[in-house]
Amino acid sequence: MYLNNIFSDPVRLERLSDISQSAWLPLLEGLVQYTIPLTLIAFVLGLILAVLTALARISTVKILQWIARVYVSIIRGTPLLVQLFILFYGLPTIGVVIDPFPAAILGFSLNVGAYASEVIRASILSIPKGQWEAANTIGMTYTQSLRRVILPQAARVSIPPLSNTFISLVKDTSLASLILVTEMFRIAQQIAATNYEFLLLYGQAALIYWVVCFLLSVGQGRLEHRFDRYVSR
Repeated sequence: MYLNNIFSDPVRLERLSDISQSAWLPLLEGLVQYTIPLTLIAFVLGLILAVLTALARISTVKILQWIARVYVSIIRGTPLLVQLFILFYGLPTIGVVIDPFPAAILGFSLNVGAYASEVIRASILSIPKGQWEAANTIGMTYTQSLRRVILPQAARVSIPPLSNTFISLVKDTSLASLILVTEMFRIAQQIAATNYEFLLLYGQAALIYWVVCFLLSVGQGRLEHRFDRYVSR
């Protein structure tokens, strides 16, 4: 019905075409200026936090284990949107004001850190104990064994799930529009608010997200294949 109405009305079809063409550049600018930087910065910071959290979880220091467990439990047990709202709208009520972009980075980094820490922890635990013992035998300390033997092997194991986390983060950045970050989806909302063509603009944004995620999926496959070359079958 919707498509029939469009194609049966040349004036409306031309209007939609003009809106669509004029929207591509602002949407791509939002992708380059905010969506991609937000994804990259949040993922790198989240990955650092994830490694530290994973190491704390497997350490023998009880207080570190407890802090890491509580952090992971809180982040995994609450919606990402609620976390962003607390950081941007909630903290100002106690005098802590964070600008939209830093608040988004903080929120996404904490979220990635919690979920990725479980991936990294599982990857480390999947390495056979014999690897630890072999490193011990040649005189390596715990830190040296971890850095030179265990983490490189765990990195290969964790690539597929971490890649999925990265791709999911690209899509999750659309939630930053709700805390006033002018990333791609918020730009689509702003344009749609002026012409009321919500389906068209949201569809264009969805298409861009899909293309980006598809390219990342291709890159993920090649990265996995490259690492698999060094694994004996």
